[in-house]
Amino acid sequence: MILPRVRDPRLVTVRRGGSLTVEDHHLLALWAAECADHVLGLFESGSQNDPRPRQAIEAARAWVRGDLAMMAARATGGHAMGAARDLRGAPRFAAYAAGQAAAVAHVAEHDLGAAAYAIKAAVAAAPAGQEDAVRGAECDWQRQRLPEAVRDLVVEDQRRRNEICWNVFSD
Repeated sequence: MILPRVRDPRLVTVRRGGSLTVEDHHLLALWAAECADHVLGLFESGSQNDPRPRQAIEAARAWVRGDLAMMAARATGGHAMGAARDLRGAPRFAAYAAGQAAAVAHVAEHDLGAAAYAIKAAVAAAPAGQEDAVRGAECDWQRQRLPEAVRDLVVEDQRRRNEICWNVFSD
């Protein structure tokens, strides 16, 4: 469960009654795609013949460019999550990260799903005893790539939803 019971109106698009602009929604989608792309190799190292997570990341970017409808991006995200079902550990989490990135087109709050699953993938691939250091490094890497326009919003949302995102955003 990565979505809160009560939605933050700042992460609900203007057209649905919130205050999130189209431009900021796009920034969240691109950031989520970058987070997922950063760990995609953990999926592809064992599943080179399954293109679904890579397609989901590209779907998020295509949606931002206006080359793909929201419903198509969301469906592609679902297919990426389907690629995760029979897997365990880092490959599974990396595929889920990609699926969440594509789902940002539908619900902006999936951005943290992509980021959280990417952190979980990195941690699952970490050498024994290095899990905390890897978690912190991946979280820092992600935060360094946050666009300035949405940085405060995302960091505040990480604090708000940290518990339902497996505490991966803890400082």
